[in-house]
Amino acid sequence: MSRVCATFGCVRTHGWGGSPPASDDEAIARIKATTHRCVRDLGGATTIAHVATALGVSRQTVYRYFPSTEAMLTAAALDGTQDFLARMARRLRSVTEPGEALVESVAYTVQQIPHEPYLELLLNGSSLLPNVTSDTARAIGRSLLDQSAVDWDATGIDAARRGELIEWTLRVVQSFLLDPGDPVRSPAELRAFLRRWLAPAVDAAMHRADTDPRMAS
Repeated sequence: MSRVCATFGCVRTHGWGGSPPASDDEAIARIKATTHRCVRDLGGATTIAHVATALGVSRQTVYRYFPSTEAMLTAAALDGTQDFLARMARRLRSVTEPGEALVESVAYTVQQIPHEPYLELLLNGSSLLPNVTSDTARAIGRSLLDQSAVDWDATGIDAARRGELIEWTLRVVQSFLLDPGDPVRSPAELRAFLRRWLAPAVDAAMHRADTDPRMAS
């Protein structure tokens, strides 16, 4: 029995633990649940082979539902970040200032990354999910902005510019992940740092969108 199999207690001689799924939806749900366990244990080293072994099925069985390890991890990441997004939504639901929404989004994400393996995979340049500006990462970034109380259209930051803002925010978060600083700032220090430098940049972009014809759509 492999190390991963031993970790998850699977039984290789009985596919699906002796209880095959009743539908494709159930199979996909069980694959994603097992992927979550593998990612917690192995991080970015997780592959379809690990998940198949943990389920007690062949790799081809998993390939029936996911064409690649990246596709499997992406699907699991979208599910695996839902609790984080729900917590973020609670923090942002009363925030009406664009700069403050970005400050809180960045600070809280940086704070939570050590406890959120999928965020780390998405933002840490994993060989499996290498692109911080991937569609999956952008979808999560868009969700962060949308869950605030900011009226983005009223600020002059329309959908196209929000796309740029999401990319910029993801790059800022990644920079803190790659180099937290020395010494590492406390949560309060990080928010103060971001309010000095990030929030004014957002405010300047709002003003420029209102006054500079080159920013017009």
